[in-house]
Amino acid sequence: MKAPIVKRIVVKRFRSIVAADIPLDNPLFVVGRNGSGKSNFADIFGFIADAMRSPLDVVFDNRAGISSVRHRASGKGYPANFGIKVEIGDDGGTIRNGFFSFEIRAKPDYGFEVLREQCYLKLYDGNAYWYDRTDSFKSSPNVQNLHPPVSPQSLCLPLVAGDERFAPIYRILSGFRVYSIVPKAMKEMQDADAGTALKSDGSNAASVLKTLTKNNKENYERLLEYLSNAVPDTESVNAVSRGNKMTFEFKQNVGNNHQLKFESFNMSDGTVRILGILLAFFQTPKPSLVVIEEPEATIHPGALGAVMDAIMEAAEGTQVIVTSHSPELLDARWIGENNIRCVTWDHGATHILPPSDSVKESLRTHLLGAGELLRTDSLQPGKNRLFTEDFRPAQLPLFDVLS
Repeated sequence: MKAPIVKRIVVKRFRSIVAADIPLDNPLFVVGRNGSGKSNFADIFGFIADAMRSPLDVVFDNRAGISSVRHRASGKGYPANFGIKVEIGDDGGTIRNGFFSFEIRAKPDYGFEVLREQCYLKLYDGNAYWYDRTDSFKSSPNVQNLHPPVSPQSLCLPLVAGDERFAPIYRILSGFRVYSIVPKAMKEMQDADAGTALKSDGSNAASVLKTLTKNNKENYERLLEYLSNAVPDTESVNAVSRGNKMTFEFKQNVGNNHQLKFESFNMSDGTVRILGILLAFFQTPKPSLVVIEEPEATIHPGALGAVMDAIMEAAEGTQVIVTSHSPELLDARWIGENNIRCVTWDHGATHILPPSDSVKESLRTHLLGAGELLRTDSLQPGKNRLFTEDFRPAQLPLFDVLS
């Protein structure tokens, strides 16, 4: 499995997360009860990617405004600022290390402003580049010729993404993809598009499959192999046109060397969901990071082994994060202590923590697997080192001293 590109996430007052300092691994399984905040954790990555590709006001509007994005502190007035820091590790070819961070404050009438933003990256060639944006723009001496317009309502990184010095970190952040596959959206007739990026609900999956079959036969064959392991007797699946719309056509072996074709609306939700998950992993171009929310939904436990095999293979080429509360999904014996983060809801906030010492010992010695621990409600988090009586989220550092 490939080392994680994103090594660590620091979060302050984002949705239900008051403060979190989260080391990541690859693949990573984020486990917690319903309502604990797993989807809010997943949206950290969705928010970052959206902020790279769209103006911030659009990103907030798509989430019902900034008041829905920030943690709602008690008391009168506007909730405090929120911020995120993403630490980047060795990407295996361009970046040795780096980070991107920002902090945003709300203003009256649904307004907002970016208080501060930093970007730093050190490349394989030994050069390091950075900028530190407040109400002005400061940068390392080797990027003094870069003078982006500093609007309080915009992040700078998307504006400087065309510069070859900052393009590598932009490509990583904009390549985050978060998926909550909706079988109904996949079964409906779909509008055709370029098929270069699967939508979060899978609603353009037919176009993505068409692009995959055309541009990457090897990945298409691997997808078919996993699909047939999860759904026996599946011979093929292809994108087909119906007028100005697109859908899927499955070919299945029904015995006596006889095959039948079924369109997507004839297939089970579980089969369609598995196809959506596989397309998330095998789409071309490959995302830098893929989050899959609760892949076990509507899928028979017997098919989850094939899904886990696909996750393991996908993690060789991209970073994979899975949210789940399924013991069957976590039954894979290769899941270790570094592959688990526990999500809990306590005192009005989400906490995302490594497993407890006893859980780590069980996983390390193979006394019990992660799935067995979850079945017995023993997959518990360790102590939260951040939260003490005198802790305040403002103490969690988002920014470095750059000079």
